[in-house]
Amino acid sequence: MGTLEYDFTDETVVITGASSGIGRAMAREFGSAGATVLNADIQSEPKDIDAETPTHDLVEEVGGTGVYLETDVSDPDDIESVIDAAREYGGVDVMINNAALSADAPMREVTPEEFERIHRVNVDGVFFGCQYAANDMIERGDAGTIVNTASISSTVTQFNQVQYDSTKGAVRMLTRGCALELAEHDIRVNAVAPGQIATEFGEGWTADATRGAQENDFIKPVPAGRAGTPDDVAGAALFLASEQAAYITGELLHVDGGWQII
Repeated sequence: MGTLEYDFTDETVVITGASSGIGRAMAREFGSAGATVLNADIQSEPKDIDAETPTHDLVEEVGGTGVYLETDVSDPDDIESVIDAAREYGGVDVMINNAALSADAPMREVTPEEFERIHRVNVDGVFFGCQYAANDMIERGDAGTIVNTASISSTVTQFNQVQYDSTKGAVRMLTRGCALELAEHDIRVNAVAPGQIATEFGEGWTADATRGAQENDFIKPVPAGRAGTPDDVAGAALFLASEQAAYITGELLHVDGGWQII
Protein backbone atom coordinates (compact mmCIF):
# COMPACT_ATOMS: atom_id res chain seq x y z
CA MET A 1 0.00 0.00 0.00
CA GLY A 2 1.44 3.39 -1.01
CA THR A 3 1.80 6.44 1.16
CA LEU A 4 -1.34 8.54 1.36
CA GLU A 5 -0.70 11.94 -0.22
CA TYR A 6 -2.88 15.02 0.06
CA ASP A 7 -3.28 17.77 -2.51
CA PHE A 8 -4.70 21.10 -1.39
CA THR A 9 -3.35 23.10 -4.32
CA ASP A 10 -5.52 26.16 -5.05
CA GLU A 11 -7.36 25.73 -1.75
CA THR A 12 -7.48 28.31 1.03
CA VAL A 13 -7.15 27.05 4.58
CA VAL A 14 -7.85 29.30 7.57
CA ILE A 15 -6.33 28.10 10.85
CA THR A 16 -6.93 29.99 14.07
CA GLY A 17 -4.13 29.88 16.63
CA ALA A 18 -1.55 28.64 14.13
CA SER A 19 1.46 30.54 15.43
CA SER A 20 2.47 27.71 17.77
CA GLY A 21 1.93 24.09 18.74
CA ILE A 22 -0.74 22.03 17.03
CA GLY A 23 -1.94 24.90 14.84
CA ARG A 24 1.58 25.53 13.57
CA ALA A 25 1.99 21.86 12.68
CA MET A 26 -1.34 21.93 10.85
CA ALA A 27 -0.27 25.02 8.89
CA ARG A 28 2.99 23.37 7.84
CA GLU A 29 1.23 20.20 6.68
CA PHE A 30 -1.41 22.05 4.66
CA GLY A 31 1.33 24.25 3.21
CA SER A 32 3.28 21.14 2.21
CA ALA A 33 0.16 19.98 0.39
CA GLY A 34 0.10 23.19 -1.65
CA ALA A 35 -2.51 25.24 0.22
CA THR A 36 -2.73 28.93 0.88
CA VAL A 37 -2.73 29.05 4.68
CA LEU A 38 -4.07 32.00 6.65
CA ASN A 39 -2.83 32.00 10.23
CA ALA A 40 -5.41 33.85 12.33
CA ASP A 41 -3.70 34.34 15.67
CA ILE A 42 -3.42 37.06 18.27
CA GLN A 43 0.35 37.11 17.72
CA SER A 44 2.62 36.05 14.88
CA GLU A 45 5.65 34.96 16.87
CA PRO A 46 5.76 31.27 17.84
CA LYS A 47 5.76 30.30 21.52
CA ASP A 48 7.39 26.92 20.87
CA ILE A 49 10.85 26.66 22.40
CA ASP A 50 12.47 25.27 19.25
CA ALA A 51 10.62 27.47 16.76
CA GLU A 52 11.95 30.78 15.47
CA THR A 53 10.37 31.17 12.03
CA PRO A 54 6.86 32.69 12.01
CA THR A 55 4.26 30.28 10.73
CA HIS A 56 3.48 32.20 7.54
CA ASP A 57 7.18 32.03 6.58
CA LEU A 58 7.32 28.34 7.47
CA VAL A 59 4.38 27.68 5.14
CA GLU A 60 6.26 29.43 2.33
CA GLU A 61 9.37 27.34 3.02
CA VAL A 62 7.48 24.07 2.54
CA GLY A 63 5.85 25.17 -0.72
CA GLY A 64 2.57 26.80 0.27
CA THR A 65 1.44 30.41 0.47
CA GLY A 66 1.47 31.79 4.00
CA VAL A 67 -0.44 34.78 5.38
CA TYR A 68 -0.65 36.13 8.92
CA LEU A 69 -3.77 37.95 10.14
CA GLU A 70 -3.77 39.39 13.66
CA THR A 71 -6.93 37.95 15.18
CA ASP A 72 -8.62 37.75 18.56
CA VAL A 73 -11.07 34.89 18.14
CA SER A 74 -13.03 36.05 21.17
CA ASP A 75 -14.19 38.97 18.99
CA PRO A 76 -16.66 37.87 16.28
CA ASP A 77 -15.78 40.98 14.25
CA ASP A 78 -12.18 39.78 14.02
CA ILE A 79 -13.30 36.38 12.78
CA GLU A 80 -15.56 38.00 10.19
CA SER A 81 -12.61 40.09 9.01
CA VAL A 82 -10.53 36.93 8.56
CA ILE A 83 -13.22 35.32 6.41
CA ASP A 84 -13.49 38.52 4.36
CA ALA A 85 -9.71 38.51 3.87
CA ALA A 86 -9.85 34.90 2.71
CA ARG A 87 -11.98 35.99 -0.24
CA GLU A 88 -8.88 37.66 -1.68
CA TYR A 89 -7.58 34.11 -2.11
CA GLY A 90 -10.81 32.64 -3.44
CA GLY A 91 -12.69 32.14 -0.20
CA VAL A 92 -12.47 29.60 2.60
CA ASP A 93 -12.20 25.98 1.50
CA VAL A 94 -11.08 24.58 4.87
CA MET A 95 -11.72 26.22 8.24
CA ILE A 96 -9.72 24.96 11.22
CA ASN A 97 -10.97 26.35 14.54
CA ASN A 98 -7.95 25.60 16.68
CA ALA A 99 -7.26 28.61 18.95
CA ALA A 100 -7.84 27.95 22.63
CA LEU A 101 -6.89 28.90 26.15
CA SER A 102 -6.02 26.48 28.93
CA ALA A 103 -6.91 26.94 32.59
CA ASP A 104 -5.98 25.19 35.82
CA ALA A 105 -7.86 26.27 38.93
CA PRO A 106 -10.21 24.75 41.51
CA MET A 107 -13.84 25.24 40.56
CA ARG A 108 -14.53 27.24 43.72
CA GLU A 109 -11.83 29.77 42.89
CA VAL A 110 -12.70 30.54 39.26
CA THR A 111 -13.74 34.17 38.84
CA PRO A 112 -16.55 35.28 36.54
CA GLU A 113 -13.98 37.11 34.41
CA GLU A 114 -11.83 34.00 34.01
CA PHE A 115 -14.81 31.82 33.19
CA GLU A 116 -16.12 34.27 30.61
CA ARG A 117 -12.70 34.73 28.97
CA ILE A 118 -12.03 31.04 28.37
CA HIS A 119 -15.52 30.47 27.03
CA ARG A 120 -15.28 33.44 24.68
CA VAL A 121 -12.08 32.04 23.16
CA ASN A 122 -12.74 28.29 23.29
CA VAL A 123 -16.48 28.25 22.55
CA ASP A 124 -17.52 31.55 20.96
CA GLY A 125 -14.41 31.47 18.79
CA VAL A 126 -15.30 28.03 17.46
CA PHE A 127 -18.97 28.80 16.94
CA PHE A 128 -18.44 32.03 15.01
CA GLY A 129 -15.58 30.44 13.08
CA CYS A 130 -18.00 27.73 11.96
CA GLN A 131 -20.79 30.20 11.25
CA TYR A 132 -18.84 32.75 9.23
CA ALA A 133 -16.91 30.12 7.29
CA ALA A 134 -20.10 28.21 6.47
CA ASN A 135 -21.85 31.38 5.31
CA ASP A 136 -18.91 32.15 3.02
CA MET A 137 -18.95 28.65 1.56
CA ILE A 138 -22.69 28.73 0.98
CA GLU A 139 -22.71 32.22 -0.53
CA ARG A 140 -20.02 31.18 -3.00
CA GLY A 141 -21.80 27.93 -3.77
CA ASP A 142 -18.75 25.89 -2.81
CA ALA A 143 -18.67 22.84 -0.59
CA GLY A 144 -16.09 23.01 2.15
CA THR A 145 -14.87 21.39 5.31
CA ILE A 146 -14.57 22.54 8.90
CA VAL A 147 -12.34 20.91 11.51
CA ASN A 148 -12.49 21.95 15.15
CA THR A 149 -9.82 21.22 17.74
CA ALA A 150 -11.56 19.64 20.69
CA SER A 151 -9.80 17.48 23.30
CA ILE A 152 -10.10 14.26 25.23
CA SER A 153 -11.55 16.72 27.75
CA SER A 154 -14.61 16.72 25.48
CA THR A 155 -15.63 13.38 26.96
CA VAL A 156 -13.78 13.08 30.29
CA THR A 157 -13.07 15.44 33.15
CA GLN A 158 -9.95 16.18 35.13
CA PHE A 159 -9.04 17.73 38.44
CA ASN A 160 -9.08 21.57 38.60
CA GLN A 161 -10.16 21.80 34.96
CA VAL A 162 -13.92 22.40 35.12
CA GLN A 163 -13.82 25.60 33.13
CA TYR A 164 -11.58 24.12 30.40
CA ASP A 165 -13.41 20.79 30.23
CA SER A 166 -16.75 22.56 29.87
CA THR A 167 -15.47 24.45 26.82
CA LYS A 168 -14.22 21.32 25.10
CA GLY A 169 -17.48 19.51 25.82
CA ALA A 170 -19.20 22.41 24.11
CA VAL A 171 -16.89 22.10 21.08
CA ARG A 172 -17.92 18.48 20.69
CA MET A 173 -21.61 19.37 20.58
CA LEU A 174 -21.04 22.42 18.37
CA THR A 175 -19.31 20.10 15.92
CA ARG A 176 -22.20 17.65 15.88
CA GLY A 177 -24.89 20.33 15.63
CA CYS A 178 -23.14 22.23 12.85
CA ALA A 179 -22.52 18.99 10.95
CA LEU A 180 -26.23 18.19 11.10
CA GLU A 181 -27.35 21.59 9.83
CA LEU A 182 -24.67 22.01 7.17
CA ALA A 183 -24.82 18.54 5.60
CA GLU A 184 -27.46 19.68 3.11
CA HIS A 185 -24.95 22.25 1.84
CA ASP A 186 -22.22 19.60 1.36
CA ILE A 187 -20.19 21.09 4.21
CA ARG A 188 -18.60 18.53 6.49
CA VAL A 189 -17.81 19.40 10.12
CA ASN A 190 -15.58 17.22 12.28
CA ALA A 191 -13.28 17.58 15.27
CA VAL A 192 -9.95 16.21 16.41
CA ALA A 193 -9.58 15.37 20.09
CA PRO A 194 -5.91 15.48 21.10
CA GLY A 195 -4.77 13.59 24.15
CA GLN A 196 -1.46 14.12 25.93
CA ILE A 197 0.38 16.23 23.36
CA ALA A 198 3.91 17.50 24.01
CA THR A 199 3.50 21.24 23.40
CA GLU A 200 3.94 24.42 25.36
CA PHE A 201 0.13 24.44 25.74
CA GLY A 202 0.19 20.86 27.01
CA GLU A 203 2.89 21.63 29.58
CA GLY A 204 5.34 19.22 27.94
CA TRP A 205 3.39 16.13 29.02
CA THR A 206 5.16 12.80 28.89
CA ALA A 207 3.57 9.36 28.77
CA ASP A 208 3.94 8.78 32.53
CA ALA A 209 3.73 12.34 33.85
CA THR A 210 1.85 13.29 36.99
CA ARG A 211 0.69 16.69 38.09
CA GLY A 212 1.31 17.87 41.64
CA ALA A 213 1.59 15.65 44.68
CA GLN A 214 -1.64 13.81 43.92
CA GLU A 215 -1.58 11.47 40.95
CA ASN A 216 -4.03 12.61 38.32
CA ASP A 217 -5.81 9.84 36.41
CA PHE A 218 -5.97 12.15 33.41
CA ILE A 219 -2.16 12.20 33.14
CA LYS A 220 -1.38 8.50 32.87
CA PRO A 221 0.60 6.06 30.73
CA VAL A 222 -0.89 5.49 27.28
CA PRO A 223 -0.79 2.25 25.27
CA ALA A 224 1.28 3.98 22.56
CA GLY A 225 4.04 4.44 25.15
CA ARG A 226 4.65 8.12 24.48
CA ALA A 227 3.11 11.53 24.48
CA GLY A 228 1.65 12.68 21.20
CA THR A 229 3.19 15.33 18.98
CA PRO A 230 1.59 18.24 17.13
CA ASP A 231 2.32 16.33 13.91
CA ASP A 232 0.11 13.47 15.10
CA VAL A 233 -2.83 15.85 15.40
CA ALA A 234 -2.01 17.69 12.18
CA GLY A 235 -2.16 14.44 10.24
CA ALA A 236 -5.63 13.71 11.59
CA ALA A 237 -6.85 17.20 10.65
CA LEU A 238 -5.42 16.86 7.16
CA PHE A 239 -7.29 13.58 6.70
CA LEU A 240 -10.60 14.97 7.94
CA ALA A 241 -10.30 17.94 5.58
CA SER A 242 -9.45 15.77 2.59
CA GLU A 243 -11.53 13.95 0.00
CA GLN A 244 -10.50 10.68 1.66
CA ALA A 245 -12.91 11.64 4.45
CA ALA A 246 -15.73 12.66 2.10
CA TYR A 247 -18.30 10.46 3.90
CA ILE A 248 -17.32 11.49 7.43
CA THR A 249 -19.09 14.30 9.26
CA GLY A 250 -20.05 15.04 12.85
CA GLU A 251 -17.21 12.89 14.18
CA LEU A 252 -14.83 13.40 17.09
CA LEU A 253 -11.55 11.75 16.12
CA HIS A 254 -9.43 10.99 19.17
CA VAL A 255 -5.69 11.38 18.71
CA ASP A 256 -4.60 10.03 22.08
CA GLY A 257 -2.41 6.96 21.60
CA GLY A 258 -5.16 4.76 23.03
CA TRP A 259 -5.59 6.76 26.25
CA GLN A 260 -9.34 6.12 26.29
CA ILE A 261 -9.12 2.35 26.25
CA ILE A 262 -7.39 1.92 29.62
